Amino acid sequence: MAVLFSPFCAQPGSARATDPSQMKTFFVFGDSLSEGLAISPRQAWPMLLVEKLRPLGPNFRVINASASGSTTAGGLRRLPPHLEHPIDIFVLELGVNDAFNGISVEQTRANLQSMIDQVKARNPHASIMVVGVQVPIAAPDSEYAAAFVKMFGELAEKNHAALVPNLLDGVVGDAKLNLPDRIHPNAAGHKVLVENVWRMLEPIAREVAAKPANPR
Repeated sequence: MAVLFSPFCAQPGSARATDPSQMKTFFVFGDSLSEGLAISPRQAWPMLLVEKLRPLGPNFRVINASASGSTTAGGLRRLPPHLEHPIDIFVLELGVNDAFNGISVEQTRANLQSMIDQVKARNPHASIMVVGVQVPIAAPDSEYAAAFVKMFGELAEKNHAALVPNLLDGVVGDAKLNLPDRIHPNAAGHKVLVENVWRMLEPIAREVAAKPANPR
């Protein structure tokens, strides 16, 4: 189930701040790292983007369609219904569960590329952001780990997409920023994650703010 928040809806007394047809949609498609496992949906980093977007104007909404445990194959199954609606910025954060399940990097890459292709086909004007994750999925010097980390940058380059190299930068290994499982960020950790994303997303958001809404 997708969670939606929009800055203009969050402002009391502004029920019709903008024409719905002019809304710009930030669509986040990920796994538990973006869904916000064991915390409130409003505390997850995609929803923290709402406050970041507020100064840019009233016509933004953030849809978080992330699902805990999702692999890239699961993402391919979940994506089609969401493509019925326009997307202005597509933020793709999937792949780490493939690594945990031993899926080949080649298959993971193909699945991620297929999702990007589907979004582009329906939303040719959409901006794409690839969010990478670097975790100790194997020995640091292993061929698989190196190929997995490299994959995100290659996808971004191929698709002229923005890249967040490591969503978990500054969070991994810090007990104060993680749940007891030491894998998933807590609410404080998500405040770090949103900054990691916003550094790359802000210029894109400003550019999108200056354009008409997705014409589809």
